[in-house]
Order: sequence, then structure tokens, then C-alpha cells
Amino acid sequence: MKKIKLIQQISSEGVVAVLRGDTPEEVVEMADQAIAGGIKVIEVTMTVPFALRAIEELAKRYSSTAQDAAKYAIIGVGTALDPETARAAILSGAEFVVGPSLNPKTVELCNRYRVPVMPGCMTIQEIQTSLELGVDIVKLFPGNLYSPAMIKAIKGPLPQANIMPTGGVSLSNLGEWIQAGAVAVGIGSDLTSEAVKTRNYSLVADKAAQYIEAYKAAKK
Repeated sequence: MKKIKLIQQISSEGVVAVLRGDTPEEVVEMADQAIAGGIKVIEVTMTVPFALRAIEELAKRYSSTAQDAAKYAIIGVGTALDPETARAAILSGAEFVVGPSLNPKTVELCNRYRVPVMPGCMTIQEIQTSLELGVDIVKLFPGNLYSPAMIKAIKGPLPQANIMPTGGVSLSNLGEWIQAGAVAVGIGSDLTSEAVKTRNYSLVADKAAQYIEAYKAAKK
């Protein structure tokens, strides 16, 4: 039941913050600001040095079952290339696993522990294989290679596929992706680049609030 609830929560929140940085401390600060701005699903990528430290710290601070909105967030891991990485992240507190590509062994491990897994896919064949492996949400990646019309094309033969575009999603096109049928969207550098450049991390909260408003408007 926990896995199903998490998938429902991720779908309901609709916006996933994909966070990269130079240190775990920087990523934790980004996550705090994104959560303060309203984005409640946080993906810490394994490209961050000592990324597991960031996941552990965020998992301690936030809970997907918290009643207090300020303490509620779903913390997951991104760029999980293999099952070993996925398991280490789960043990560190990650509640969902995202990969840049489809690794059947990673999906198998996540299914074993009833953890939502979102592999990156580019083709109908990869998406069909993901569904056959038991994947609930497929990451369309890199999203900037496609237009929102791609979701309609996918859902022609695979109407049961839940698609989350990541990469290239911005404030200007988020509404198009959601209205095209995306179950959620992943937001990366557009959320954090200005804050990193200026070292003013409060800008992440401001940008996160804009994304949440755009998402709400698209869902009306």
C-alpha cells in the first residue's frame, strides 16, 4: 500500500525538483528552498558528490506522511544507473528511484522492496518493456528532444502508460506538457541555475512557487 500511496502522492504533486550540486550541503539547501516554495517531491541525483549524505539528511528532516505541510516532502534518488546504487539510496532514505535509462535489474530490485521506480525511456519499445517489468511511471528523457505532442503519440498504442517528461521542461511549456497528459514533470537546471550563479538560494523558493502556480493553472 505504501508504494501505491507514494505514486498517488507524486502524481498529485505533479512537479519533481531534480537537484544537482557540488556538495551535499548545497543540495540540501536547494531542497529546503524548493520545498518552502511548494515543490514537495525532491530528486537528489547521484552525480552529487556524497549524494547519500544529502538524501539521509533530507529524509530525516521531511516525511511523506507528515501532517505539517512544512515538514512534508517525498525524497528520492536520481541518476541511479544500477541496482547497487538504488539499494544504497533506499537504505539512506530514498522513497523513489529514478534512472536516466531502463535497467531491468534496477526495476527488479525496486519492485522487490516495493519502491516506485521511474526509468528514463526514449522509445515505444523501452516504454512497453518498462510496463512489462512493472513500472508505474516512465520518465520521458531527455524531454527537450520532444514536444508535448509526443505524449499523445505514446498514448495511442499505450494509453495505460504514465509519462513524466524531464529535461527541457520550463515555465513556458509546463502547461502544454500537463495538458498533453503528463502525469508529472521533472524540473532541473531551470529551477536552480540562477540561484547557483548568484549563491542566493532563496531564488529557488521563488522559482518553485512559480512552477507550482503554473502547474495548478494547467490542471484547472
